[in-house]
Amino acid sequence: MFSELFPPKSTWNVEDVPDLTGQTILVTGGSSGIGKEMSRVLVAKNARVYIASRSEHKSLEAIEEIKASTGKTEVFFLKLDLGDLRAVREAAEEFMRKESELHVLVNNGGVMSPPVKELTVQGYDLQFGTNVLGHFFFTSLLLPILRRTATNPHNEAHRVRIVVLSSSAHMFASEGILWETLQKGDVATKARENKGHRWLYGQSKLGNILIAKELARRFGDQSIVTTSVHPGSIVSDMQRHLNPIAVWIMRKLLGYPLSMGIITPLFAATAPETLGMNGEYITCWARRSIPRGKGCDQALSARLWDWCEEQVKGF
Repeated sequence: MFSELFPPKSTWNVEDVPDLTGQTILVTGGSSGIGKEMSRVLVAKNARVYIASRSEHKSLEAIEEIKASTGKTEVFFLKLDLGDLRAVREAAEEFMRKESELHVLVNNGGVMSPPVKELTVQGYDLQFGTNVLGHFFFTSLLLPILRRTATNPHNEAHRVRIVVLSSSAHMFASEGILWETLQKGDVATKARENKGHRWLYGQSKLGNILIAKELARRFGDQSIVTTSVHPGSIVSDMQRHLNPIAVWIMRKLLGYPLSMGIITPLFAATAPETLGMNGEYITCWARRSIPRGKGCDQALSARLWDWCEEQVKGF
């Protein structure tokens, strides 16, 4: 925990991102924060980048800013609302109509500590429904294009990557998934209220790690490399729902700028060495690590995968 709050100096930096000519990369939540700054670097390194976000206005502003700062034009908007499973399907299908390959999927979008009673369109806890279930469904729908890209003989590395943004906050849910919080109705609401938004955020970040590990287990032999990452304690708009005093303390004592927060996800998404890290958890700054608590529980990963599959049936 200490080394994640106060990590050693990085030995890998943004300048080490290789040339990405020929690669198509999709970044969820790319209209602001880590996603936006990642997209800027990826575009600068000659990738074809899609910013997938709910807000078209913010995304188009980000795209114009990226074009102006990089002098490159290969950056596009994809409408994606992770809190609505029907909209998730629409986004995946729209992307596959436009593109024939996807080399890197960065599951970065999400919410942090909104009011406990806030729900997705389908009635799930907003944090878990967006951060985990929405991304699970989006990734599942994109698996055909990911597999096709991985088997394309013209794909030099013959591998594609899925990068899942998690957090050291997964340790808040050290006891694992509390299944009643994932259901619908009054009992689930009461269970969520008893645990609080901080714990629920931790549970969603644990869910990210578990799904990433299951993706790695199921598809690693198909040249799809999946990693989960903790980007560091980064100052961003993600903290807008937190107590202002807590935000002030974090920013003064623990917070790092976005320029640092993009190091680890960029490492996972682009570095040649991370092609050999399928299923691993990478912490700040660009270091191999091991998740805490239930983060390495294979049975729990499989159970969560099955639960997610059941929820998205019919969508």
